[in-house]
Amino acid sequence: MQTKTTLAHAGRNPREQMGAVNPPVYHASTITYPTVEEMKAAETKPFDGVRYGRFGTPTSFALEEAVCALEGGYRTISTASGLAAITGTLTALLERGDHILVVDSCYYPTRKFCQDQLRRWGVETTFYDPLIGGDVAGLMRPDTRVVFVESPGSLTFEVQDIPAIAAAAHAKGAVVVMDNTWATPLYFPALARGVDISIHSATKFIVGHSDAMLGLITCATEELWRKVKSSVALSGVCAGAEEVYLGLRGLRTLDVRLRQHQEAGLALAGWLRGRPEVAAVWHPALPGDGGHALWKRDFEGACGLFGLELAPCTEAAVSAFLNGLRYFGLGYSWGGFESLIIPTTGSVHRSASRWKPAGPTLRIHTGLEDPDDLIADIEQGFSRLAAANH
Repeated sequence: MQTKTTLAHAGRNPREQMGAVNPPVYHASTITYPTVEEMKAAETKPFDGVRYGRFGTPTSFALEEAVCALEGGYRTISTASGLAAITGTLTALLERGDHILVVDSCYYPTRKFCQDQLRRWGVETTFYDPLIGGDVAGLMRPDTRVVFVESPGSLTFEVQDIPAIAAAAHAKGAVVVMDNTWATPLYFPALARGVDISIHSATKFIVGHSDAMLGLITCATEELWRKVKSSVALSGVCAGAEEVYLGLRGLRTLDVRLRQHQEAGLALAGWLRGRPEVAAVWHPALPGDGGHALWKRDFEGACGLFGLELAPCTEAAVSAFLNGLRYFGLGYSWGGFESLIIPTTGSVHRSASRWKPAGPTLRIHTGLEDPDDLIADIEQGFSRLAAANH
């Protein structure tokens, strides 16, 4: 199947559900068995088939099957949120005395989990420069079990050389885990680029409507899947029935939505690059961006999430710019149909690489509105910024 067809058909079997196009929502905890023998047989394969609601239902299996088909992996695991997918994976792969390498530009809650929880459990974290590429081999130790990547970087949008990092990690026996939320399975084939476990905050583009929390973990091998699945199940965390359904529904339109996000995002980013109020735009799909060459080599497309640095101005001027925007909400998520913007000055945490922009910084999620309306909205905001900056 081509990707568009996979999105429309994977995870569906109308013949098994009385002809209904979409899998029904199974609200289930207890699963009963007709005989003792069948109950005991199910216990020998706890994660195969429907055994207990927390381990999965036909609804969650449908979503997992569809996402796994897109990723080209062995199997996918659904979780209660994107962060649950990250923490569930790392908890499964690491134990006391282990070492993990984590990209310095990662999503902040990932960083916090490593610094706080993993440290308390006796796991040591080393953060590395996102632009290190294959030289990450020099940071590998005998006890390095995982190399964690995220590309582009959260808030700052550096593009990593994933194939080079994966090759270096595998040469030392480490597992490569990627937060692939920005590109989704459509625009970055993580497993084909050397990643072993691909993670998505499905809350973002896969759900696509800002109304559900959901995470997804796709493993390249059966061994990794069983290790992560058993750990996630033992944590007691699982995705809700309605959230899984919303993820599956959102998946069907992912291709058409992402194309609009990409088109509008590039239009807006290109316009911003030419404005005197803007010192820099960080969007890997823009020619001239520092990560553009790697993006062009490894990615199939881009979303509408990017960052920018304003020319030096006062905090009051930035607030005046943001507070009057009509089409951009001030919100900390992204991936929905609506455009969002947040100030990111002071929010970037680094220990292995330098990040010192001269002016205030912002992050923009470009929604599905007409780009001309978004540009006009920001242009009016720049007028407020100029007035407040005097």
